[in-house]
Amino acid sequence: MSRINSEKFYKNAIKKHGVSAQGVCWIDTARQQLRFDVLHSFLPQDLSSFCIADAGCGFGDLYHFLKNNQNLPQKYIGIDTVDEMCSLAKEQTHQEILHANILRNELPIADYYLCSGAMNILTRFETTLFIRKCFEASKKGFIFNVLYGNRESEIYNYLNKKALEDIAQELGVKKISFKDDYLEHDITMGFFK
Repeated sequence: MSRINSEKFYKNAIKKHGVSAQGVCWIDTARQQLRFDVLHSFLPQDLSSFCIADAGCGFGDLYHFLKNNQNLPQKYIGIDTVDEMCSLAKEQTHQEILHANILRNELPIADYYLCSGAMNILTRFETTLFIRKCFEASKKGFIFNVLYGNRESEIYNYLNKKALEDIAQELGVKKISFKDDYLEHDITMGFFK
C-alpha cells in the first residue's frame, strides 16, 4: 500500500505551484535540470534513432530538456498516472502521452526508459516493481534517479546502493552505472541490458 495518495499529492502541488518544477514537487528548476543533465549523460549522444519512454513524465519537462539540448529521440512517449499532468504534457509537448499506472498497466516497449523523481513517494516494494516493469519494457536499459541514503521518512523513499544493486542482480542487469556526487541524498542509476 502506498504511503501517501500520489494523485492527491501531485494535484495539490499543481494547484499550489502551477506548471513548474515545484508543480511536480521539485525544490526548484535548477535541481530538476541538474537531474536531467545527469540522466542525459547516461544516454547515447545521438538519440535520433531511439524511442524514449519517460515514466512519470509530469508536464513533459524532460522532453523540453532534450529538445533544448538538441537531442530529441525519434519517438518520445510520456507516461503518467495523474490525468491532469497527462493533459498538460500533451499540450506542452505535442507528443504521445499515456495516462497509465506504471505499477498496474502494461507498458509500451521503448529503447530506453527514463524516470526522474516519480519513485520518490513510493514504498520500497512499489519502487522495486516500478524498476522491474520499466527495465523489462526497455530494449536497452532503464535510467532513473531516486532519493539516496538510509534515511527514514513518512513521505519519501530513500534507497541505498546495496538495495539498488540487489534489485539489479534480481533483474539480471548486465551493466550498472551510477552517479551520486551531484546532489546530496540523490543517486542516478543506469540498469543496462
